[in-house]
Amino acid sequence: MESNAALAPDRREAVAEARDVVVVGAGQAGLSAAYHLQRRGVDFVVLDGEAAPGGAWQHRWESLRMATVNGIYDLPGAALPPNDPGEPSSTVLPRYFADYEATYELPIRRPVRVRSVRRTDDDPAGRLLVETDAGDWSTRALINATGTWTRPFWPYYPGQADFGGRQLHVADYTAAEEFSGQRVAVVGGGISAVQLLDEISRVADTIWFTRRPPQWRDIEFTEEVGRAAVALVEERVRRGLPPQSVVSVTGLPWTPALRAAADRGVLDRHPMFAQIERNGVRMGDGTFYPVDVILWATGFRAALDHLAPMALRGPGGGIRMAGTGVADEPRVHLIGYGPSSSTVGANRAGRAAATAIARLLANQR
Repeated sequence: MESNAALAPDRREAVAEARDVVVVGAGQAGLSAAYHLQRRGVDFVVLDGEAAPGGAWQHRWESLRMATVNGIYDLPGAALPPNDPGEPSSTVLPRYFADYEATYELPIRRPVRVRSVRRTDDDPAGRLLVETDAGDWSTRALINATGTWTRPFWPYYPGQADFGGRQLHVADYTAAEEFSGQRVAVVGGGISAVQLLDEISRVADTIWFTRRPPQWRDIEFTEEVGRAAVALVEERVRRGLPPQSVVSVTGLPWTPALRAAADRGVLDRHPMFAQIERNGVRMGDGTFYPVDVILWATGFRAALDHLAPMALRGPGGGIRMAGTGVADEPRVHLIGYGPSSSTVGANRAGRAAATAIARLLANQR
């Protein structure tokens, strides 16, 4: 059967479902945008690639409990209900998201995977074409809220393909017990890395590698500290540079659990190894460490491949932003990207994008 993506452009236009705004993704940022678009009376649809509500939260590892999860923030208009601190975040937050979607009767289609977004310059209305595995949509504006979870970053090191043990990314992590009795190399300097080091070290022998020495934060993380960190990330995306994570600016927080892990010697960091061998890793000075597992806690990249036909990236390797909007394409807004990648930032970005797009649509009439 011939797919929509293979049809001639004029025929694709004929079958495309029209909306004023298409939101891609129904995580925290996408739901925030949907809430604010609905309040402004905008005609929109949300296309979500997941089979169920919850965004990336439904894929978090079982041991990430509500008591230890970092950076939860209420969705706009509905506070997170009281919950058991010992309950997994992968249960609590998808339930919260599902109730939210039902309460506000948000127009969400799932599972719908967006393949590409392209301009239709021959259209006098200047609409965008959103091509998916469930048909096409024609839209006057797009809010992209795809986050990063579907694009785990795997760095390359010589010999990686020859390793005889197991390699996995934190996106595939389930529980520490599967490593019981093994020697596990944890690679990465972020919050996930140190949390999993603490957890895995209770059942396995661990060794920690990072490219740079970790920066620990002894000061309280105040609103002012957070704003200053976000401002630095915003400056990068304004200049068209790839965004950095907020934690790379703020540093790692000393929690009681991590202080206890440090006392146990779990957080004794090693610089990055030079190569991977069949039974372990070798340092630049020749030192060899035998390991059974390499856990790559090396972060994620923005899931923006479907926007490639728009050619939004500039010479700096990133997308030049003006607030939540793409500086050179005001019909496209990116939320949950760069400075808005935290849950509180995603909420604010959803509101800002909805406000800007409502104004854009009004000016086009």
